[in-house]
Amino acid sequence: MDYERFNAANAAMLLIDHQVGTMSWVHSIPFEEMKRNALMLADTARILKLPVVLTSSMEEYAQGPLLSELQFILPAAFTARIKRVGIVNAMDDENFAAAVKATGRNKLIIAGVTNDVCTVFPALSLVRDGYEVQVVADAGGSPSKMADDIALRRMEKGGATLTSTNQVIAELAGNWTTPEGSQIVQEVVMKALQP
Repeated sequence: MDYERFNAANAAMLLIDHQVGTMSWVHSIPFEEMKRNALMLADTARILKLPVVLTSSMEEYAQGPLLSELQFILPAAFTARIKRVGIVNAMDDENFAAAVKATGRNKLIIAGVTNDVCTVFPALSLVRDGYEVQVVADAGGSPSKMADDIALRRMEKGGATLTSTNQVIAELAGNWTTPEGSQIVQEVVMKALQP
């Protein structure tokens, strides 16, 4: 099967439930690493002008608000975020599903805060609906390593491609010497490497 690289012209990004409360429930990856990776994805999407759909679940409860940094990085997407009320699979929310369709893109990069709940169900739904899906495994996590492993195996078996933050950023950039590529190196990669 011919593989067509995900790039700024054909891909969209879905960031699901990177909320301060929910993030504290993840123990399979360090909090700061998961947060850094999610923000690296958001910054890369901003630089490449990728369509981005943000969603949150029950912000006024224990889940809490989305990471405040997302408001600065992606102000329009943050304002337009889909606020779900208790719907586990984001694709079951008609507003979220409509926003995904409205991107006009068939290649989707998806990162959810909890791979075992927030990511697995929409990823499987999107594959079923004919989308080509890359799940950024290290921009989310699960309450336990076992839960994370099982969720990742289930998504892969269901037809999603697993990737990592650095891998998908490199794929999207394609060439570090372009204006966008060098901006990603300076503003995303080098910033992430600083202690």
